[in-house]
Amino acid sequence: MSASAHPDSTDLDRLHSAVKREKADLAPESQPAPLWAMFLLMFVAIIAGGQLGPMTGGWSFDVSNPFAVISGGGDPRPGGGGAGDALDPFALAMKKGASGYAVCGGCHQGNGGGLPGQFPPLVKSEYVLGGTERLIRIVQHGLTGPVTVNGQGFNTPGGMQPFGGTMSSQDLANVLTFVRNSWGNEATMITKEMVQKVRDEEKRASQWTITELEPFAEKNVPGEIPAGPGASAAAAAAPAAK
Repeated sequence: MSASAHPDSTDLDRLHSAVKREKADLAPESQPAPLWAMFLLMFVAIIAGGQLGPMTGGWSFDVSNPFAVISGGGDPRPGGGGAGDALDPFALAMKKGASGYAVCGGCHQGNGGGLPGQFPPLVKSEYVLGGTERLIRIVQHGLTGPVTVNGQGFNTPGGMQPFGGTMSSQDLANVLTFVRNSWGNEATMITKEMVQKVRDEEKRASQWTITELEPFAEKNVPGEIPAGPGASAAAAAAPAAK
């Protein structure tokens, strides 16, 4: 009697092949993630998002204080929690002006030395240490054409661009105070009120030329100088001896 295949073997092979086409085989010891794990991850994400909101100032783009929920509301970092407010106006302007100077350093360099023939130096520059009104007008509206600084000629391609449209009066005041008191320079600070006064009086759409600025060469914008060199504000009364 000749051997023959089991009558059901053909059907079994056909069924197994169909199953394999429907779903790929899992690797040994591999299991799909259970639904309870997915729900747990979603729950954790919701809780984390709820905590992240108050930790970043309530989703405000101009506030980011990861210490807002600490008891007492303080910021334990050095200089945090408004510690900068304790600085006198001159020291605060110098600190903030050092950061704001980054937009100037690309041309005038980090040491204020400029580049020969192109970008004039800020160190001992008569334009930096001269009249504050001329200096404010330059950064407010820009400067074009040749200029002589410290006896050397410079002609910046395209001229110095204006910053009045991109920086606030306070930011400009901080940067100018920093420039006038860095790298060996020493001069009175420039306040936000001084910058704003020039802005209100001069509405200009074009860059200045050196000739146009001559009337302001030695002219200072009036206003109280609260601290630093040449301070005109009354000194705070010393505490009474105990």
